[in-house]
Amino acid sequence: MVFYQGKDKRKSYLCMSNFNLTNTMSLTFALIKERKSPPDKRVVMTPEQCLEFKTRFPEARLVVESSDIRIFSDQQYRDQGIEVQDDVSFADVFLGVKEVPISALVEEKAYLFFSHTIKMQPYNQGLMQAICAKKIALYDHETFVSESGKRLIGFGRYAGIVGAYNGFRLFGLKTKAFDLPKVEHLYDYDAVKQALSKVVLPDNFKTLITGRGKVALGAKEIVDHIGLHQVSPTQLLGGGNNGPSYAMLDLEDYNKHKEAKDFDRREFYQFPERYEGNFDRFTKVIDMFIAGHFYGNGAPQILTRAALAEPDCRIKVVADISCDIDGPVACTIRPSTIAEPFFGYNPHTHLETHVDAPEVIGVMAVDNLPCELPRDASHGFGEQFLAEIAPSFFDGDEEGVLSRAQITDSMGRLTPRFSYLQNYAACY
Repeated sequence: MVFYQGKDKRKSYLCMSNFNLTNTMSLTFALIKERKSPPDKRVVMTPEQCLEFKTRFPEARLVVESSDIRIFSDQQYRDQGIEVQDDVSFADVFLGVKEVPISALVEEKAYLFFSHTIKMQPYNQGLMQAICAKKIALYDHETFVSESGKRLIGFGRYAGIVGAYNGFRLFGLKTKAFDLPKVEHLYDYDAVKQALSKVVLPDNFKTLITGRGKVALGAKEIVDHIGLHQVSPTQLLGGGNNGPSYAMLDLEDYNKHKEAKDFDRREFYQFPERYEGNFDRFTKVIDMFIAGHFYGNGAPQILTRAALAEPDCRIKVVADISCDIDGPVACTIRPSTIAEPFFGYNPHTHLETHVDAPEVIGVMAVDNLPCELPRDASHGFGEQFLAEIAPSFFDGDEEGVLSRAQITDSMGRLTPRFSYLQNYAACY
């Protein structure tokens, strides 16, 4: 199976290897059932967005695999005139969210899903090897980027929204000042915002958000909705009576050059070893840390064990949306779950303990946060898919979106961009 662009560049076709390349056929797309455990209710497109897809791309066929898991019922898709079938193995392109179990992979097809393989994650090595063996063309949602490298699609905004909400929920539990319901028990984002009316914070409450991307901006939506006053990092450190307040931190705010030179973003990305962390000074003034940054390999640690163990460390809650285990945030010693989102961290022993224990820092480190808000998260993801990804299947991939994202080709071979996975994938 190969992608073939004919003379008419307005269309691209997915042709089976037993077809002559001069014979073309329209693509059949399938929204597949999520089979990873624990169950994930999200989907690539809502029923209304599937109708929009059919309207915009009438040359394609779209089917939905029957599912009793996703947030939208089979009937909601049927009501929009969308085919729903138990068996969609005949489709050409399979659209999913989470990893597809090896046993469910259909040979010689194209798949789009979050494979969690591009960092050579050990727990998905078998999946990567199976994709190669089954001659599957893999496109990872995480690898859909613009020519400049900017991510085109993801659930980052909703990870930030749910992560920040969970941080305040944990703060209320720790201080016994207020009680928020779990996000998964709320209908949608509007209900989340209504629930936040219960939040009552001390006048000297301070928090900060690391990052400037979609995750951090999603977290900012929650903080702004609660009514915290935004100040600069310098103002946050300086104290003063600003009422409940927060700051947004970028790389230069929590990293400094070892030789006291000015921060240079390009140098930091290329030579992170020339820099050291400068975050610890904030631990003395903030009550909660919301981690929404992207962390690159080799970068300095952000929140250290030493800083957390200092007697003047004021942090009561860490909401680690980035959730890098044993990485930049020292108290993120394991991921938590939607069912049990919080655990306690003892800064003196570096061990987990009960979240309500005295002098313990509460940690939220759920690694699949958007699953708690599946209706809104699916709608947001579908908007991005229709705007940024879907057109590339029908315009000859004019912007190179598909070619940049493709990890394996139709023979299960790594593309040049991802050749660094050769030993991990054992494709050859």
